[in-house]
Amino acid sequence: MGDQRSPDEKFQLITRNLQEVLGEERLKEILKERELKVYWGTATTGKPHVAYFVPMSKIADFLKAGCEVTILFADLHAYLDNMKAPWELLELRVQYYEQIIKAMLESIGVPLDKLRFVKGTDYQLSREYTLDVYRLSSMVTEHDAKKAGAEVVKQVEHPLLSGLLYPGLQALDEEYLKVDAQFGASIRDQLLEWTTTKWYNNSLILNTELIHMMNPMVPGLTGGKMSSSEEESKIDLLDKNQEVKKKLKKAFCEPGNVENNGVLSFVKHVLFPLHSEFIIKRDPRWGGDKVYTDYEEVERDFAAEQIHPGDLKASVELALNKLLDPIRKKFEMPALKKLTASAYPEPSKNKGGAKGNPKQTADEEEVIPSRLDIRVGKVISVEKHPDADSLYLEKIDVGEEQPRTVVSGLVAYLSQEQLQDRLVVLLCNLKPQKMRGIESQAMLLCASIEEEPRKVEPLDPPEGSAPGDRVYVEGYESGKPDDELKPKKKVFEKLQVDLKISDECFAQWKEQNLMTKLGQITCKTLKGGNIC
Repeated sequence: MGDQRSPDEKFQLITRNLQEVLGEERLKEILKERELKVYWGTATTGKPHVAYFVPMSKIADFLKAGCEVTILFADLHAYLDNMKAPWELLELRVQYYEQIIKAMLESIGVPLDKLRFVKGTDYQLSREYTLDVYRLSSMVTEHDAKKAGAEVVKQVEHPLLSGLLYPGLQALDEEYLKVDAQFGASIRDQLLEWTTTKWYNNSLILNTELIHMMNPMVPGLTGGKMSSSEEESKIDLLDKNQEVKKKLKKAFCEPGNVENNGVLSFVKHVLFPLHSEFIIKRDPRWGGDKVYTDYEEVERDFAAEQIHPGDLKASVELALNKLLDPIRKKFEMPALKKLTASAYPEPSKNKGGAKGNPKQTADEEEVIPSRLDIRVGKVISVEKHPDADSLYLEKIDVGEEQPRTVVSGLVAYLSQEQLQDRLVVLLCNLKPQKMRGIESQAMLLCASIEEEPRKVEPLDPPEGSAPGDRVYVEGYESGKPDDELKPKKKVFEKLQVDLKISDECFAQWKEQNLMTKLGQITCKTLKGGNIC
């Protein structure tokens, strides 16, 4: 369809509803010769929300105009931006973004075969790219880097060095993706960043004629910016109908006020570009339904209070749910439900912690399984507890110089023959504590079914395992365990709620397997049991 349009028609389609375009003349020249190559990048941090339909609708415009479009999942940027995405979650979040954005594009009828999807770390960890980062850092001052990233990187009292690298990396992305144009957020957000690029591009021989197309920033439901980190400002793409209704009902939409009106902006930047019309649904007593084919008329009528905020919200709710329905349906698939839970595990309730403290990582704020130091151990000796009618594990080899001692009430349900010289699974970073006079230095993890009589089985590492082998939850391989779990934080207790045995006797956390490098952790017979 793009080939059937004239260069002027393509230009109008590409630039409509944009806030600003830097390099209009260059854009016109390219369209006279060939198709435009453009990219849109998104850092894979918080969950995408309905404001993402704004760039999606523009991507639809680009494709209609015949553009070659690349979508960049900027996973490394997500980590550099004050670690908004923990390292071990980067791959999961990229997968989530790819699935949710493809679902959005499908819901608005965009053909995916015309798009190129790229993950940042596929090229940003290469030797050439890394050398260019060093070259750029040798030419940019700390003041300029901080100024360039002031609007695109989370600002804290004690910023991390990573935030200063962020804008430079985006400048290099444009070169490495071999594009003519970058499509991004508001000029207020990123103009300083791109200006910095131009100051230094002569030395790096970057593309001095790159075109920048600025999208308007859609106000959130509360009147400010719609943000993933502000729950009340946004509607999540997977919110149920009732939640959409509830959030829209509370949205800022003052009668006659067209400024900072997120509901009205959604009509302008999403619904009109997609459908070329908007229908106000209302009771026949108040004039009945009205079809608008020009957004300016909608805005005039709202300013003149001929459209009631309640009717506007109800009409947007209806149109929005039609866009969300296919996305919600797709994410009912078990695999995508599992992906969502894995990419965005429920955070712990963090009451303390100083803002901007570089030692306080995202892992410390989130209760995620990579914080647990779980290892394979080998029982060397089992002894009778001197002060209790039960056994305890006197010596267990966990791959350290000194063996550890484990005292556990679960051992009372096991015999010496079940434990002696066998491989077990241990939690090794609990704070040591004395139990009836003997210090327990780890926790034996077992499968258990609470019935009379109680049934207990030690977890089984895969064949060939050795003492000290690390046990991790699938998808959380690369995280670093806490040195010691603080008892007051109850990290293990919160994670333990979701530690279960599957119907296939696999040990799992939220339906994700516990693994070593050799395979899955299992138990013998206790299907559906808890892990404790």
